[in-house]
Amino acid sequence: MIPNRLLAAALPAALAATLAIAPPPVAARTAVVEEQSIDQLQAAMTARRATSVDLTRAYLARIAAMDRRGPTLRSVIALNPDALAQAKVLDAERRAGRVRGPLHGVPVLIKDNVETADPVATTAGSLALAANVTRRDAPLVARLRAAGAVILGKTNLSEWANIRSDRSLSGWSAVGGLVRNPYALDRTACGSSSGSGAAVAASFAAAAVGTETDGSVTCPSSVNGLVGFKPTLGLVSRTHVVPISHSQDTAGPMTRSVRDAALLLSAMSAPDPADPATAGTQVRDYTAGLSAAALSGMRVAVVRPNDLSPELTQRFDAALAVLRASGATLVEVTSPKLDGLGEAEFQVLLSELKADLDAYLATTPAAVTTRTLDQVITFNRAHAAQEMPFFAQETFEKAAATKGLADPTYKAARAKSLRLAGAEGIDAMLAKAGAQILVQPSYGAAWLSDTVYGDQYNGPSASSLPAIAGYPHLTVPMGLVRGLPVGLSFIGTRGADQRVLGAGYAYEQASHARVSPRYLPVADAGSGVEGTR
Repeated sequence: MIPNRLLAAALPAALAATLAIAPPPVAARTAVVEEQSIDQLQAAMTARRATSVDLTRAYLARIAAMDRRGPTLRSVIALNPDALAQAKVLDAERRAGRVRGPLHGVPVLIKDNVETADPVATTAGSLALAANVTRRDAPLVARLRAAGAVILGKTNLSEWANIRSDRSLSGWSAVGGLVRNPYALDRTACGSSSGSGAAVAASFAAAAVGTETDGSVTCPSSVNGLVGFKPTLGLVSRTHVVPISHSQDTAGPMTRSVRDAALLLSAMSAPDPADPATAGTQVRDYTAGLSAAALSGMRVAVVRPNDLSPELTQRFDAALAVLRASGATLVEVTSPKLDGLGEAEFQVLLSELKADLDAYLATTPAAVTTRTLDQVITFNRAHAAQEMPFFAQETFEKAAATKGLADPTYKAARAKSLRLAGAEGIDAMLAKAGAQILVQPSYGAAWLSDTVYGDQYNGPSASSLPAIAGYPHLTVPMGLVRGLPVGLSFIGTRGADQRVLGAGYAYEQASHARVSPRYLPVADAGSGVEGTR
């Protein structure tokens, strides 16, 4: 972790000011925001027990008390200085009889690789983008704003969305420092949407937006005890989002409940002429199909990874029992052998990173002097003490050496990875089981944050197949293992977003497995397996 005094010295004054999270003005009344759902916040405003200004001030006070002090989560990288003004406008609209919808007046946080039109930089956690104040709303942010959400600020993340090095430390960025897990402060918040995960778990906002290329919504959601949804590729626009891969990148909601995730997704998703992947996307209400009976009569393919710990096996078996009791027919399937999938995916990410990041950087303000991936690499070398204290940039360097999107090696890798993950992976397992969705443990429990050796992944990972195929993937809390959250993944084929959300909602309503964080200094190793009531 870079000391705050050194970090501040390395930043432009405007960005440094956003990191100095000061207590907000004292509110006329105290609004209850901890562990409150979007519906509960909306009900409080409808009943005039609270205003949007009250909620915004309460969240700002909570961030001031806990993010840079107290547990020191470092989950919020910058606050929006216009947040209270936005809340006042929305309160005035409510008094005039105009309520835009269920998000009206509700504060949300945005991952800091997604542009907002507010006067804050979009840094992707890198000092190379410290001057990247674009004054543009990504279309997904514009839709949230139009739906009445208050843009409270930006969340910390694994720098460059965890693509700079394969020896990285998840949750660390040169701008924001290391995000800490609210369940055990010595544990990882995973990445790359680490700040979004920790912030929502700690009730710093009602919900947050994360982004995923492979696991960056679902992993931090799982290890921070949240619901995280990676939608079908193309459901949410990627315009004005710092990219890695146009074949796999997507934004997604991170919340404390499936209904809240569906509310956020309903506002975020829409076609965008600037993003061809969104062609044909229809605006819809993803909460409409949520039912506690959704699992009744549903055939579910069950994948049981070989590397489950005894405690995680016990928690997974308990979750499967909930699915059966909810009326699902479970069919165990074996993951097919997909030789070469990881190598093919990596080749795709390297090639698309160079092309897509160069294209994005060319659109940034003139104050941003790093206009290409090569220039970012040079910047990092020149600022190695701040940018590379724990890990290097060998993945960036490999990407810089790729030959472009016309390269036959890249094209073959994309075709192979898509075939293996989709037709021969998820689709084949679903067909073999005659099932509509697939379930498996999302990840193992959070590992120790280690600045020497970097990430020490343990246990299963459900993210790669749906990420590569572009299919929907939902993780829902299934309780604690030794005091640390673990999630249950619901995965469907392309376009099955509503079905996946419905199945996850029914499980959530039957299990009530989420446990709120306790901000322990270290993991509670004696707590065993906890979850359902």
